[in-house]
Amino acid sequence: MPRAYPNLLRAKDIAQKESTFSHPWNPLSEIAYTHLSGEAGLKRAGVSLMRVQPGKESLAYHLHHREEEWLYILSGRAIARIDGEEYEMGPGDFVGFPAPSVAHNMANPFDEELVYLSGGEYHDLEVSDFPELGKRMVRVGEKMTSYDLADGRAMLDED
Repeated sequence: MPRAYPNLLRAKDIAQKESTFSHPWNPLSEIAYTHLSGEAGLKRAGVSLMRVQPGKESLAYHLHHREEEWLYILSGRAIARIDGEEYEMGPGDFVGFPAPSVAHNMANPFDEELVYLSGGEYHDLEVSDFPELGKRMVRVGEKMTSYDLADGRAMLDED
């Protein structure tokens, strides 16, 4: 029997590593996830297994300035809100968000659990906007700061 390869994740181990998160700016946000890429030792790409229960949403409606993102539906259905429009998605559907991206969010108004893969780039610096909330989040490494978009507008308008 070969020795275990440290970057090979088995299904039972993935299930044991699952965490939950609720975005503080969206009261409907409740997501169970496993950061597959981090558990497998990847540093530059992110891939997560995501589960959203009926009546819940993934995160807050947001967009990315630097990091590209994609979503691939494994099971269940979702309403993807993308750039102000709603699109129903189901198993086998894929959506990409090239950077800078348009605003997006996933909701599960259906009766069954939504399961999907979410992935993309992971840079040391990321800027995400939450247009409906007028907020911006800046992440440098693992440190995050948020502020009102209006507070940074003067700096951006000078360009």
